[in-house]
Amino acid sequence: MNFEGLDPGLAEFSPAMHSALDPVLDAHLNPSLLQNVELDPEGVALEALPVQESVHIMEGVYSELHSVVAEVGVPVSVSHFDLHEEMLWVGSHGGHATSFFGPALERYSSFQVNGSDDIRQIQSLENGILFLTKNNLKYMARGGLIIFDYLLDESEDMHSLLLTDSSTLLVGGLQNHILEIDLNTVQETQKYAVAIPGVTIMRQTNRFFFCGHTSGKVSLRDLRSFKVEHEFDAFSGSLSDFDVHGNLLAACGFSSRLTGLACDRFLKVYDLRMMRAITPLQVHVDPAFLRFIPTYTSRLAIISQSGQCQFCEPTGLANPADIFHVNPVGPLLMTFDVSASKQALAFGDSEGCVHLWTDSPEPSFNPYSRETEFALPCLVDSLPPLDWSQDLLPLSLIPVPLTTDTLLSDWPAANSAPAPRRAPPVDAEILRTMKKVGFIGYAPNPRTRLRNQIPYRLKESDSEFNNFSQVTESPIGREEEPHLHMVAKKYRKVTIKYSKLGLEDFDFKHYNKTLFAGLEPHIPNAYCNCMIQVLYFLEPVRCLIQNHLCQKEFCLACELGFLFHMLDLSRGDPCQGSNFLRAFRTIPEASALGLILADSDEASGKGSLARLIQRWNRFILTQLHQDMQELEVPQAYRGPGGSFCSSGDSVIGQLFSCEVENCSLCRCGSETVRASSTLLFTLSYPEDKTGKNYDFAQVLKRSICLEQNTQAWCDNCEKYQPTVQTRNIRHLPDILVINCEVNSSKEADFWRLQAEVAFKIAVKKYGGEIKSKEFTLADRKELGSPEGLLLCPSIEELKNVWLPFSIRMKMTKNKGLDVCNWTDGNEVQVGIGSEDGWGPARAEEEHGVYVYDLMATVVHILDSRTGGSLVAHIKVGETYHQRKEGVTHQQWYLFNDFLIEPIDKHEAVQFDMNWKVPAILYYVKRNLNSRYSLNIKNPIEASVLLAEASLARKQRKTHTTFIPLMLNEMPQVGDLVGLDAEFVTLNEEEAELRSDGTKSTIKPSQMSVARITCVRGQGPNEGIPFIDDYISTQEQVVDYLTQYSGIKPGDLDAKISSKHLTTLKSTYLKLRFLIDIGVKFVGHGLQKDFRVINLMVPKDQVLDTVYLFHMPRKRMISLRFLAWYFLDLKIQGETHDSIEDARTALQLYRKYLELSKNGTEPESFHKVLKGLYEKGRKMDWKVPEPENQTSPKSKAWDGTRATGFDCIHRNHTDHLNDNTPIFYS
Repeated sequence: MNFEGLDPGLAEFSPAMHSALDPVLDAHLNPSLLQNVELDPEGVALEALPVQESVHIMEGVYSELHSVVAEVGVPVSVSHFDLHEEMLWVGSHGGHATSFFGPALERYSSFQVNGSDDIRQIQSLENGILFLTKNNLKYMARGGLIIFDYLLDESEDMHSLLLTDSSTLLVGGLQNHILEIDLNTVQETQKYAVAIPGVTIMRQTNRFFFCGHTSGKVSLRDLRSFKVEHEFDAFSGSLSDFDVHGNLLAACGFSSRLTGLACDRFLKVYDLRMMRAITPLQVHVDPAFLRFIPTYTSRLAIISQSGQCQFCEPTGLANPADIFHVNPVGPLLMTFDVSASKQALAFGDSEGCVHLWTDSPEPSFNPYSRETEFALPCLVDSLPPLDWSQDLLPLSLIPVPLTTDTLLSDWPAANSAPAPRRAPPVDAEILRTMKKVGFIGYAPNPRTRLRNQIPYRLKESDSEFNNFSQVTESPIGREEEPHLHMVAKKYRKVTIKYSKLGLEDFDFKHYNKTLFAGLEPHIPNAYCNCMIQVLYFLEPVRCLIQNHLCQKEFCLACELGFLFHMLDLSRGDPCQGSNFLRAFRTIPEASALGLILADSDEASGKGSLARLIQRWNRFILTQLHQDMQELEVPQAYRGPGGSFCSSGDSVIGQLFSCEVENCSLCRCGSETVRASSTLLFTLSYPEDKTGKNYDFAQVLKRSICLEQNTQAWCDNCEKYQPTVQTRNIRHLPDILVINCEVNSSKEADFWRLQAEVAFKIAVKKYGGEIKSKEFTLADRKELGSPEGLLLCPSIEELKNVWLPFSIRMKMTKNKGLDVCNWTDGNEVQVGIGSEDGWGPARAEEEHGVYVYDLMATVVHILDSRTGGSLVAHIKVGETYHQRKEGVTHQQWYLFNDFLIEPIDKHEAVQFDMNWKVPAILYYVKRNLNSRYSLNIKNPIEASVLLAEASLARKQRKTHTTFIPLMLNEMPQVGDLVGLDAEFVTLNEEEAELRSDGTKSTIKPSQMSVARITCVRGQGPNEGIPFIDDYISTQEQVVDYLTQYSGIKPGDLDAKISSKHLTTLKSTYLKLRFLIDIGVKFVGHGLQKDFRVINLMVPKDQVLDTVYLFHMPRKRMISLRFLAWYFLDLKIQGETHDSIEDARTALQLYRKYLELSKNGTEPESFHKVLKGLYEKGRKMDWKVPEPENQTSPKSKAWDGTRATGFDCIHRNHTDHLNDNTPIFYS
């Protein structure tokens, strides 16, 4: 509301207006409101009590239900009904906020928002409340915790805010501009110019922004450009309030008279369709507030400051009989608001009282309010205290729940099976020249390889794919890209647009509005991102992998567990699997299977991605199975529970392995049976060209129980004989993995044909005979009864669907397998006692019947322009939503690298074979999670920080570089650790020069961490490093960046290095332990360091000096300049040293706490930053030479400069004893 036209005495509340607070109460104040209310010396109420007597409310007529005191004597400045919960928020002229729950106005929370300025507007969001004061925007939780505090310029005088969408806010006031603020980044994104004297009221419809000016005008602005489209000159004096509903705008205000401004009793009403004024509405009160209350009609509520309220139609006549009176305790009403349900009105007066008027005895503030969270009562632990200092204390005193379930590590030895390598393919030249005699072939030796030496490398031919893998390019040309109409936009290959700031200004939230984490695609061999997501969203696999930790340097299970931990911590920000893919490239089997692509092959899409991901799927399951079978795990890496499995089999084996019997029957009657196991099945399609209808279950059964004729050795006949080989199932897996093997046009045509047949059957079932492949609206009307169509979601959802959401399997007594497509409705029709033997899901264990639900589909997107890509449809379970969003439900999502989008479940099984080809299917047993323990125990222990041997063979003892932590120095929660890292370049940046001369980054340089240093941040050894690891690398380094990293050739080579050399995994575990224990890292530019190291660190554990000494919308300042300016230190002279940088960052943080008084005086620190930027601009941000100039702060801060670090570093050997390990470099 605009107060410009009111009595000028209201602008400042003089003591004369509050004489009633000394200790005599005002005569207007109802004494019943202040029963049991104590007053402090300022007259502030310590407790708000509702009216004690019951009030009779007449249905449909507004009358007072409750009154309550917010703050005695302090005027209410703003009131707001919460849009998400049943709460009323009140702000005072003293900057205090109070919330009341429900129509009884029970006090919920009360806290101070601003110490000096009044609260001018309140806006409720899903996770908190926005408060606007004169030059401050504060976002606070409903309990009072600060989410962010955004300080505006001191010259600003803000009056109103408008929430345009869930993350964008407009803020306006008495200045010549309106600010647009992004609530996600808490940064100003736009500044729109407006006419002086500014905007005090803002409203929004689906057509315009409406801005009310103190000059009496209302301007209509475009929703996109914010340009003025129209303007109404409503009042000659000033505007008091206005509201918009439908096509009407109503405004009240003040008109100019000879004696000054006078309240105008004519409401100005405008028709927004014709953009002109209609007949003014004369009312019988002095209007100060107005709101549309559209219930049965578009009623207007007009409120005067004296407490009169009148209801009238905006296009009718006002009736004096429609006036009712609010009885304010103070002389004036200061604020008015209407609830979203239109059932409640709130008034606030100048004496701190709030009045609630309703039209029913039990009103609700919102149509659909969520449940309000209340503070839990204090629960006192009844367990006796335990003294941990006693060595003989029995641990049995700690209560542990008793379980009768089978332990996860108790697996039978029969589940173990060897996994031999597949034989390499025969040379194509041999096959071409081969002559067959019977079933034996003879061919000359092409002599392309040395004798008895065959490289283990599989290269499958792609010639049979024909034109199926490519979308034909139109002769129109590249510019119009006619092929993209076929591929839906969200399925296209996503790329990162790099700028001068790298990835910092790339908007990942545009592609992912969920809280799940995507994966970045720019890393070599990142084609497997979709499969990593599939494995992550299998809850037993995720828990199993995160519990695993072993001694091997390159263990895929360990690296996958680290990556899963990052995906758990992320709140929508993308992660990268650089460390996992680094370990993946070192596995010899991966190279032999052709799974490691060159950069050129990956960029051009050379080869079939569908075949590649199916081979990768088989490889990763086999590799995880082998990694989980490792029994020798170092104690430093193990928890008290030991390894995850105690037998030769692994949990991966029980999850995915299927026990089978391979029977070979010779025509002589001799039968040979061998038992084995397989982790996945490959679909085998029938050789049928007649267009016969096949259910997916039929093809799946044919593929599992495979039968084929081949030549094999018969011991009975003692020669090769034609045999019939069959495969029978002994035991079904918990997770059924299927490789679709759609690698040629023949398999694609089979899927397409079966989908068309299934579509005809479905349409016939739901509405009539199908007449053509393409359906129009007219076709839908001819399909028969409309009731039949109601059972089908839509015609489009039936197209290209052959895959069922559920299948049901039953093991028969004669070792057979029955498979059928399944829907939940079948349980009603078929019982246990039915002839076919299918029983309901609850009895599946007892009758050998299992229901498998589709959990994920991995598809190959055919796109000739980008070389194609791989995406996944994943059904995300309840536990993941509970952790990320706090809700319990299941939802299908599309995962396309860092693009994540919720989709309809039918989209997961729709395959348009022209561009969307199925590759991998994952079916899981129903209620799978209940079969496994889903507990995760962090396997990283404190022993990783203790002393370890160096990999370097020639480590020379010249001088100490770090002292490992002792047992009594182990970090605790909140301890400071100085961190710095140095990097080398593995691959150079790929960039192109545009026609305008600017450089465009195509692919950034690939960096690898080379040195990591951690420095103690407190204690007697403060400033002394406890980690100074050089990271050994087996990959080719193209640039050591010696000038910036201090790393020289040979420092990372174990044969010639003199440094303390370790593996990346060893140092990674140290940093992970520090993160998990809760230390706070202090450094300069830590965001990039953690990104290259591939760590996800919570924001509250990072103290980055590059942001502590930074002003919004200004440049970032280098560590060298900050050290010179604040500490009078000259660092980074010829090269960088990570110990020096980490120690300097710690000193800068100490200086920041000193200058800002531990963050309590932001205004004084703001002045220091202004001086810093002014000096930097004068010096061109260059540190002067030693003989030219000293630091401007050297004299002022000479006594407080943190030079103790240098003294500690020089004399730290005095603190050592004979048993302290020292590492030299």
